[in-house]
Amino acid sequence: MTTTAAPRARTPQRAGDRWFSGMALFAGSMILVTLAAVALFLVAQSIPGISGTPETASLLSTNFWDYVWPLAFGTVWASFLALLIAVPLSIGVALFISHYAPRRLAQPLGYIVDLLAAVPSVVFGLWGILVLAPAVQPIYAWLVENAGWFPLFAGPTSSTGRTIFTAAIVLAVMVLPIITAICREIFLQTPVLHEEAALALGATRWEMVRMAVLPFGRSGIVSASMLGLGRALGETMAVAMVLSATGVVSFRLLTPENPSTIPANIALTFPEAYGGNINVLIATGLILFIVTFAVNAVARWIVSRRKEFSGAN
Repeated sequence: MTTTAAPRARTPQRAGDRWFSGMALFAGSMILVTLAAVALFLVAQSIPGISGTPETASLLSTNFWDYVWPLAFGTVWASFLALLIAVPLSIGVALFISHYAPRRLAQPLGYIVDLLAAVPSVVFGLWGILVLAPAVQPIYAWLVENAGWFPLFAGPTSSTGRTIFTAAIVLAVMVLPIITAICREIFLQTPVLHEEAALALGATRWEMVRMAVLPFGRSGIVSASMLGLGRALGETMAVAMVLSATGVVSFRLLTPENPSTIPANIALTFPEAYGGNINVLIATGLILFIVTFAVNAVARWIVSRRKEFSGAN
């Protein structure tokens, strides 16, 4: 004769637990609601701009896609150049803080790098105009004179130094603390057994970093770079202040004719926009929203690939 066990009584949930659970669920849901509301607003307001003509929007010379293409190109090009500068520098700074610097130096240096993220973008813009651009203009002239045969350094030289490359340098400084902070935390999570095993086999400090630290943090470096790219794609004021844009599509880095970016174009054009021009600018914002959302989605996917990794496997 078999007997069935009595069902276990459920532990009553405290009022504080129910309240906290409900607030957490509400907060998480509001993020999705806000994102959906922004997406619906952009789509609804962008439809007249995407289908606009020169008769309905004075910003358009032919159609919307001819208008947005140079802006999208400039946004991606400037962000790519910034990433090309910032990623190696960020990895080097993160490795120095996590594995080379003495503890008394590493902690203050980490604080200083993190504080760069708190500097307003308008300050970076002023620094780019008043300090960086005049300082690099003679270097640009030398590059055009001596390396002008290379397509990226083809002339003529900008007389002000306010080029796409200067804007990329400013963006690189702005995204450096984001990439450095993430890389530093990932490098510090490298299993100690892996590092000690490499050193026990006779590896030097650099060989240990190359064989144990960098492979462990590879996906983290990629995800940090993607997050930095998302930050660079959306930067507005610094680029609008530094870049002397003419709306062309060009890979040349040192000339006075430079492509603009979507955020900078919206910031400079929106105050005087009216009628259909507003819808055109919102439509360009929708393109930027899609690109930024895709970049962050790829970064999350890369991070999720490493969630099962541990020091034991």
